[in-house]
Amino acid sequence: MKKLLFLSVALATVMLLSCGGGNSHQAEREEDTVDVNDLIRDHTVYGLCGGIPSTSQLKVVTDNGDTLTLDITPAQNNHKMLGAVRVGDRLAIMTNKAQTEATQVININYLLGDWVMPDPLDGSDEVGIRIKEGGVAESIEMTNITYRTWRIFNGQLEITSIREGGGQSEETDYYDILKLSQDTLIYKTIGKPQDEEETLEYSRWKEKPKPDLHGLKLEEHQDEFMKM
Repeated sequence: MKKLLFLSVALATVMLLSCGGGNSHQAEREEDTVDVNDLIRDHTVYGLCGGIPSTSQLKVVTDNGDTLTLDITPAQNNHKMLGAVRVGDRLAIMTNKAQTEATQVININYLLGDWVMPDPLDGSDEVGIRIKEGGVAESIEMTNITYRTWRIFNGQLEITSIREGGGQSEETDYYDILKLSQDTLIYKTIGKPQDEEETLEYSRWKEKPKPDLHGLKLEEHQDEFMKM
């Protein structure tokens, strides 16, 4: 009888330890599990600059109606203050989890507009991209690529396009913005093989000044032959 009682107690102890260990391992697995949806969720905070309390702080009124006061020192130290900020500017911001620090600040007002560079083929013309409000992108004087849309996704510039010879299927590329100012936009491809990486350096398009003819006027030819 004593042996039977001893065996029952031992068996119960083993079962308890086994259950406890199982819960421990399960908890560890739950802690290590990464939410797949979290990897494809955009964590960018969008809003307007509501104030600049100091050289290291920004007050942001988010699209959700919240008001955040962010320490921008991390962004400044990592050269991720992309575009000077003024009150009222629209911003795209990456923050820490507590939303107390900004790790990247992109001034959308600066990003919008026409950006051009010399044609890589011969340098004779200017080609580029037009970044418009509402996520619309357009090509400027380009025949081999048609830009369609753009957005900021987790601090990266995402651009969709259709390339020559690619049918009508859209291609999505991601870029790391290296510099953004009133007159300069530089970004680099992300997630491509090394031989396909490229850094694109644009200048804001400006209307070319008309040539100074020193008071001279070009004569208008009435001859029909000259008009042909």
